[in-house]
Amino acid sequence: MKNIILTVFTVLIFGSCVYAASTKEDAMAFFNHYVQAANTYNPEVTTMYSPSAKIIREVVKPDGTTVTRVTNTQRYISEMKKGQTIAKMRHYKNNYSNISISQLGADTFKIASLRQPSGESYKLKTYMVIKKQPDGVWLITEEMMQTKVQMLINAK
Repeated sequence: MKNIILTVFTVLIFGSCVYAASTKEDAMAFFNHYVQAANTYNPEVTTMYSPSAKIIREVVKPDGTTVTRVTNTQRYISEMKKGQTIAKMRHYKNNYSNISISQLGADTFKIASLRQPSGESYKLKTYMVIKKQPDGVWLITEEMMQTKVQMLINAK
């Protein structure tokens, strides 16, 4: 009886470890959910960031030079909430192409892509680093997005 219980316990533990392993498909599912939430102005998008996420904006100036600014999650979420109203009125959306996923750690992935704002012909570089938390929730821990809009130009 002890051997049966020990065997069942071992199978359950091993099975849960295998099941819990994160894959590129899991990361892509999170990214697709993020894009859908962002493009439908769902407030849920604000909960997809780690409270300590590193938010990087690379402002592409008209002459092609760039200025990089880093801000914190709290300020970024505040700006995002303000911008969602205007974006919704304009039916603003982002389309992503050339999506690539690389694994940085057991539960950490980097998703890079080109972002095309609606109504524009240009594409801008972007990436996010996502990490699966111990409770199973995926969070964005770092995000870099090129932009031509200088909303966060004075961020520190």
